[in-house]
Amino acid sequence: MEKKKTIVVCAYHNVGYRCLEELLRQDADVAMVFTHDDSPSEEIWFASVRELAERHGIPVMTSDINLKENIELLKELAPDLLLSFYYRNMIREEVLEIPRLGALNLHGSYLPKYRGRVPVNWAVINGERETGATLHYMVAKPDAGDIVDQEKVAIEFTDTAFDVFNKVTEAAVKVLGRSYQPLIEDRAPRIPMDLAAGSYFGGRKPADGRIDWQKSAVEIYNLIRGVTHPYPGAFTSLNGKKILIWSARPTEGQGEPGRIVSSTPLLVGTGSGLLQIERLQEEESDELDATSFAGQTDLTGSSFGAN
Repeated sequence: MEKKKTIVVCAYHNVGYRCLEELLRQDADVAMVFTHDDSPSEEIWFASVRELAERHGIPVMTSDINLKENIELLKELAPDLLLSFYYRNMIREEVLEIPRLGALNLHGSYLPKYRGRVPVNWAVINGERETGATLHYMVAKPDAGDIVDQEKVAIEFTDTAFDVFNKVTEAAVKVLGRSYQPLIEDRAPRIPMDLAAGSYFGGRKPADGRIDWQKSAVEIYNLIRGVTHPYPGAFTSLNGKKILIWSARPTEGQGEPGRIVSSTPLLVGTGSGLLQIERLQEEESDELDATSFAGQTDLTGSSFGAN
């Protein structure tokens, strides 16, 4: 009987959890899992890869896979495949060369579009109508290796980044599910990636959620739904206080950018159109619906974002 192929997995977040689940469902021989310790400064709303691996008796490492001692460990394990699912560290070329059948990554976009960090958030912020999940070979350049398989998902105009992330997670599991056997049998396709047809985006910081009221109502709406819960949120200021806007929608009309033109409903002027705010929060206070907020705050003649 042929010896089972040995897999090393680098994984984190829901995509990592669900893809590790899929490997276990397919009876993969997962020899080790590299994951991350949760950050105390981050809202942990996703499932634990570490706990899943431990439940199945799989050794877990939370130190960086690129450390010298971990590279030596990998050489001893001599895995056939290395699979990465939302692992946050760039994996060095020296590591990528170890697995006999290659090292692959599951990326949360329809590559080559949205290479780089937080691709789901960027796709929503930029008003895209679709994105996807892509399984590709890893090379030194990020998200640039040959494609094995990919699956598109639709982005509805009312979807938040969280909604889209859940769709992408399901697409990722589907892609891995149909690619695993071809990979371990060394017959998976390799489709060269046309980087010129795509785009690269860097990571986002909470500070990048600041609203520019000169932009259109649709653009601001896309930012809000792209960083709303469980992400840090889009924000502005009012009377010298930081205000987080969690839910809004664009509507017809016009007003000076940032100027509150109505308190019930709460309508704000933008560079093009009006934004109707539905849920918001003064920093250090509770999140409120717009009616409740307007009832306890004097909005007469006020503007968001004014100094």
